[in-house]
Amino acid sequence: MSILASMQKNQLIPEEYKQMSRTELEDRVKEIKNKLGPKLFIPGHHYQKDEVIQFADATGDSLRLAQLSAENTEAEYIVFCGVHFMAETADILTTQNQTVFLPDMRAGCSMADMADLQQTERAWAKLGEMFGDTILPLTYVNSTAAIKAFVGANGGATVTSSNAHTMVKWAFEQKERILFLPDQHLGRNTSFDLGIAPEEMAVWNPINDTIIYEGDISKIKVILWKGHCSVHENFTVQNVHDTRVQFPDMKIIVHPECRREVVELADEAGSTSYIINTIEKAEPGSAWAIGTEMNLVNRIIQQHPDKHIISLNPQMCPCLTMNRIDLPHLVWSLETLGDPENRNIIRVSNEIAEDAKLALERMLANS
Repeated sequence: MSILASMQKNQLIPEEYKQMSRTELEDRVKEIKNKLGPKLFIPGHHYQKDEVIQFADATGDSLRLAQLSAENTEAEYIVFCGVHFMAETADILTTQNQTVFLPDMRAGCSMADMADLQQTERAWAKLGEMFGDTILPLTYVNSTAAIKAFVGANGGATVTSSNAHTMVKWAFEQKERILFLPDQHLGRNTSFDLGIAPEEMAVWNPINDTIIYEGDISKIKVILWKGHCSVHENFTVQNVHDTRVQFPDMKIIVHPECRREVVELADEAGSTSYIINTIEKAEPGSAWAIGTEMNLVNRIIQQHPDKHIISLNPQMCPCLTMNRIDLPHLVWSLETLGDPENRNIIRVSNEIAEDAKLALERMLANS
């Protein structure tokens, strides 16, 4: 679902919740958690605000949180503190006896919205005319359920930033080429690491349905969807240069959703979990500039006072849509779980869920 569609569907939070003090809001969450016990499970993504994360029963990346939701079979209510595509994945993996809620339906992902089903079907048809049956689709888990289903129906799989290398290798064992959706930067960085040359990569522009490439198209191995993370794309070469000048001994670690030129200049690059684990294992007194979402960076800074940690981009703001969920929305969602008019329920149709699960299962079986 696009951010616009989510906003149109969104039921506005009653004003009374906005007027409550933080103490009252926190007390209400505690009361409901105590009342429902194991019937309630609150997963919280790494990028969420501290005011929400404090009540999470588990924190992690989107796929792991969806898996944990499914494993918590006692939980009837899954109140997912993340964004729309994450809650969709949780709904796909959980049972019919579990209901997934998103406290604020405006909580979306601009990257996921950069690839819709109609665009993808048009691209697939045109690429088929160009390359025949030589392409396997892969999609980052940061994509809509509809895109996951398309990929699943066409023999492909999902990938995470942690297993992207493994899954791209797997894809090339199936077909000569891959179509990588929707994040061009993760696809490019992963392919480059696996020895695929820049001249073997093309970019598909879904706005005008054209392939961006100069040369003999028969040499193309990777077709990158022209999409990106609006947060990670804002880390620049200039940020790296400024950090090197100001802190010559500081190591730079970035997420692979960053641009290729930034990843090349960084000391290390890896998934959110990789970044967290690297900082945890780092020597006391070590210095780090982190290129990822600000809520997580600030949390890492708080958790590691024995290290000098900064954001690679000091002007970076938290992800707008990722930060939609706050304490008022969480309380409102928890207090209306049984409301028959609740419009914050995430439901993926059986048809879409079946094909999307194929894409997820292929990833889990091969990574």
